[in-house]
Amino acid sequence: MNPIRQFTTCLLALALLASGSIALAQGENVVIPPDGEIIIGVSAAFSGEGLAPFGNNIRNGAVLGHMNRPSATVDGVEFAIALDPQDSQCNAEGGVAVATRYTSDPSVVGVVGPMCSSACTPAAPIYDAAGFTTISPSCTAPALTQSGFASFNRTVPSDANQGKFAAEYIYHELGVRRLATIHDGSPYGEGLVGVVSTNFAALGGEVVAADAVTVGDTNFQALLSEIAEAEPELIYCGCFPAEGARLIQQRADVGLEEVPFMGADGIFGPELIELAGEASEGVYASTPRPVSSAAADDLTEQYLETFTEEPAAGFHTNSYDAYTIFVNGIEAVGTLDDEGNLVVNRAALSDFVRSLQNYPGVTGIINCDGTGECITTPVGFYQVQMGEFVEIGMAGGGMMADDMMDDDMDDDDMDDDDMDDDEG
Repeated sequence: MNPIRQFTTCLLALALLASGSIALAQGENVVIPPDGEIIIGVSAAFSGEGLAPFGNNIRNGAVLGHMNRPSATVDGVEFAIALDPQDSQCNAEGGVAVATRYTSDPSVVGVVGPMCSSACTPAAPIYDAAGFTTISPSCTAPALTQSGFASFNRTVPSDANQGKFAAEYIYHELGVRRLATIHDGSPYGEGLVGVVSTNFAALGGEVVAADAVTVGDTNFQALLSEIAEAEPELIYCGCFPAEGARLIQQRADVGLEEVPFMGADGIFGPELIELAGEASEGVYASTPRPVSSAAADDLTEQYLETFTEEPAAGFHTNSYDAYTIFVNGIEAVGTLDDEGNLVVNRAALSDFVRSLQNYPGVTGIINCDGTGECITTPVGFYQVQMGEFVEIGMAGGGMMADDMMDDDMDDDDMDDDDMDDDEG
């Protein structure tokens, strides 16, 4: 989306909040009767070229979490949980609309999502004003945890991490010294490209061209012609499959077919290959690397059995963890009133999530730092070879849940200092 349009949408949302035109769920507590349902929202893109597979992947992760834990038990009383998936469309309008819907419903306890930083950014002030807690499995823009949003948390690494590793990989492993960058005008794309550019220049490389596209455009030959004149050694794009695929295809029209193309998790998946066809061969992408653990393997097996298809991406693990964190939080802070109603204090739930430590999630050990950052995982580097993304490298690291379980389950006296040392 055009940054000016997105900024205008954010201002409109804030203005509506200030005027009271957006109906918000009333009260500091969520109150669920014994025969009622706890509602957890799932905000992701279920429509849009190249986006729906990612959104379905996120929804499926929450569905699996719900299958395994369909209720929350407080003081011995079981309360049913229901999911409410809504299409936030990976843009500002969708993010605002879905946030308004959820914050108007007093039975919605929290939200898994949104999916895209373009939706997360304008939605955050709305969730903040309503005292909501959101846990995004895929919003990676660094600014989201640097802007003081009280509602925003994520179980996916920030692009501040991925962008740094990408710049190092481009410079050291691919030997590139002249880089061209393109982003799609979204907080995700622009933020990611900014981190890559800054770190690439710090290593001694030169950004010889920096351009942006508009989501929905289909002809990029003029832009690519300008980039060709700068003679880059690699094109790096912060974008999603639709625009990424057309850029990949059209670069041959201006003599850039031999110039490698690279993106991040926004293009990582079969959708990019299907859209770009043979032109995708050799394309690079980075993405937070799926953990190798018994829990992750079991979830993948359950995914295949339940949905009879391979995951389109790895974000189902992040949404699975987001869902289970919410259930744990409800059970930890929920109380029963004199009528047997479940009472969940929104502020207490937020505190639970933001202070979560050493939680053995499917994505690894989760430690929330109070700003919304909850996880750092290795970054994998992939290349399209013979029509599929193949892992060719990895950066970063950290202890996985299985490692911690293996190391520490026999030590009943382990303290916080020991845990910090183990994570090194």
